[in-house]
Amino acid sequence: MLKFWKKKPTETTSEQPAEQGQTSPGDAHAADATALDNASPVLDEARAELAPEEPAVVDEPPPPATEAEPAPAKRSWRERLAGSGFAKGLSSLFVRHPKLDDDLLDELETLLITADVGVEASTTLVEGLRKRMHKREFADADALLAALREALVAMLVPVQQPLDIGGRKPFVVLTVGINGVGKTTTIGKLARRWRDEGRQVLLAAGDTFRAAAVAQLKTWGERNNVPVIAQGQDADSASVIFDALQAARSRNADVLVADTAGRLHTQGGLMDELSKIARVLKKIDPDAPHEVLMVIDGTTGQNAISQLRQFQQIVGVTGLVVTKLDGTAKGGVVFALAREFGLPIRFVGLGESATDLREFDARAFVDGLLPATLARA
Repeated sequence: MLKFWKKKPTETTSEQPAEQGQTSPGDAHAADATALDNASPVLDEARAELAPEEPAVVDEPPPPATEAEPAPAKRSWRERLAGSGFAKGLSSLFVRHPKLDDDLLDELETLLITADVGVEASTTLVEGLRKRMHKREFADADALLAALREALVAMLVPVQQPLDIGGRKPFVVLTVGINGVGKTTTIGKLARRWRDEGRQVLLAAGDTFRAAAVAQLKTWGERNNVPVIAQGQDADSASVIFDALQAARSRNADVLVADTAGRLHTQGGLMDELSKIARVLKKIDPDAPHEVLMVIDGTTGQNAISQLRQFQQIVGVTGLVVTKLDGTAKGGVVFALAREFGLPIRFVGLGESATDLREFDARAFVDGLLPATLARA
């Protein structure tokens, strides 16, 4: 008698080549579950604070392409900043006023103020130059221009502090900022930078308020071959980032970058949620987040001061990223932030590509805003 055996169809899954030092998605999930089962009472306390959510989904990126796309040519700071209102104004000012006099300095002060450098900083800077001019320390406008360059560099050198993600594993970066500043894009560029350095990176889609934000972060993860921990829209942001940190620890990842909702600093409820995220992270790692990176739009102007002040009170900002400086941004807000807060400016955004997120360099930034001499204006 013939017997017919019904063969169970094989389930097809897209497997990725395991990278050195990484486990497969299945092993990673098992390790994550084991870590949660063996969690301490402190973690139980953290979970009690979180709203019940659906399990986090690890959005694993596809295998890297066999042929890498050629990197675009890296443009200089001067090429990137030449279009800013600050750069255009300063260059034309010295061309129109090659003679040293008080009128030149008065117009310089007005230009600095309108470029968002700030009234106090602009006045202090110009009055210092005025005293030196009256003492005949400057032979010509070129000499005054050189003195202005050095004064501007001196304002920025104290905040030129690169972000060191060594010494902690995983190093947790919590990114904050209001809507539209380029926060999620900045996270994608950071992931690319650190992945290219050979680090294992994990992203957390903590901006659950907008479904588009989660999708955008997943796109960056796929583009950079970096895993993304995510839940559905309207999920508890603190829960997503909590799960992501557990996954990062079980996978022995080098760095976890967490996105948060683009919240207005005037919305108290959303700011309370951000405070909750930081509080829950500390239940897992008392030192987390190791960096609270605030992303600021370079076109925001003096309103960036009030934004930063509010975020500083709530979550304790430790570093800044100033974006969109390659367009028509006045750029002077960088000097205002440096003078007002003295917080490290970790990176600046000078374009759309991943390589256009540059480590902040005070002298290169000023070089991009000012001509070296009037002859080159």
